Amino acid sequence: MKLSTYPLERSLGIQYYATDAQGIGGILRSTPQDFIVEELPIKFTGTGPYLIAKLTKTSWEHQHAIREIAKRLALSPKRLGWGGTKDRNATTVQYISLYDVTEEKLAKVALKDIVLESIAYHQFPLNLGNLQGNRFTITHRNCESEELRERIAAITSDIHSSGIPNYYGIQRFGALKPITHRIGLHILRGDYEDAVKMYVGDAFPYESDDVKTARKAFAKTGDAKAALHDLPAKFLYERIMLDFLAKHPGGYGSALQALPPKLLSMFVSAYQSWLFNMALSARCAKGIHLSDVAIGEHLLFTNGRIDIVTKKNLPIAYQHMKRGRCAVVAWMPGTTFPVMPGPMEEDMIALMEVDDVSMQNFANSSTFTETNFGGAYRKLVLRTEIDYDISGTDVTFRFVLPPGHYATTVCREYMQGSPEHMV
Repeated sequence: MKLSTYPLERSLGIQYYATDAQGIGGILRSTPQDFIVEELPIKFTGTGPYLIAKLTKTSWEHQHAIREIAKRLALSPKRLGWGGTKDRNATTVQYISLYDVTEEKLAKVALKDIVLESIAYHQFPLNLGNLQGNRFTITHRNCESEELRERIAAITSDIHSSGIPNYYGIQRFGALKPITHRIGLHILRGDYEDAVKMYVGDAFPYESDDVKTARKAFAKTGDAKAALHDLPAKFLYERIMLDFLAKHPGGYGSALQALPPKLLSMFVSAYQSWLFNMALSARCAKGIHLSDVAIGEHLLFTNGRIDIVTKKNLPIAYQHMKRGRCAVVAWMPGTTFPVMPGPMEEDMIALMEVDDVSMQNFANSSTFTETNFGGAYRKLVLRTEIDYDISGTDVTFRFVLPPGHYATTVCREYMQGSPEHMV
């Protein structure tokens, strides 16, 4: 393993590479067709009140696409469900559920760069995680030509042997403006004014000077009407909050709650993701290999059983891991913790103490966002079979990942370049 040299990655806890081999550089997403994601759906019941549609879109932000589809159908966005959010600068295929919508009505929806196809009816709405996984076809352009094939082979060999640190990717934190976890921290603390001012008032690095000026002015003055006038219509979520504040000065909490509920909940879950990334990097910094296990850590078996590694059962744990019967996991904190926290859980608890966050804060935020933040186990290591083709200095990778895993986490192992080249 080796340490990333990029301050942005390190601030997000994305600090180590699994491989010691030299990266290939390159750029992702030169065009949306360079980043193709195809959702692998669950089995649908065939009957029920929910119409399942296959949604194919290009260069659409997920929440924006959902709102526009709902608008065309004269529905509340709350009546649409999905199994996973997808990247904006990409070509994506996913499945959504629509309550009490007919195939005939769906067929009339027309939106640029969006195709909707009726697939089946289902007894239940789709919720996050209701998918088997995602298939990725990703092309890296303008890679370093020197020993390109040899570098790819070396990296592939390393990650096949050890796996990859299962980090939450940069887009989890807001792509080129990675602050969602910090907004989540403000929400957890109940500092709603700070959360709104950060979301609206923090300038995006590549925005125009006019937009930067408008953001900075709002951060300084809190004048929602002026910011609403100065920020263009494309800043949908900023304008939703500003519109509320212009009508209800000082109502920062309610302004946040005016956002789509799933978007609001993602701020808090981004903080959970940051805790996990930081703890995983701390484990790497201790020199614990990805294929190793430490005393006190938790093992998740294929049958769902959880066991704790002790000095006595450590040799058996190694054997189970080598045979693929279990994987090391860590509990992402929320309203609950494991009865016996392991080393990574202890690291996350320590980070929460520094941030003055407790389980009660997660409980309060669950009420505020109408989302359960109970916590969950997550595997420390990402493993997948990777195929690739090389054409000059372009490389196309193909692989499948389970729900909640990030393709950019795989891509960065090969690229080892600046984070801005991945978004």
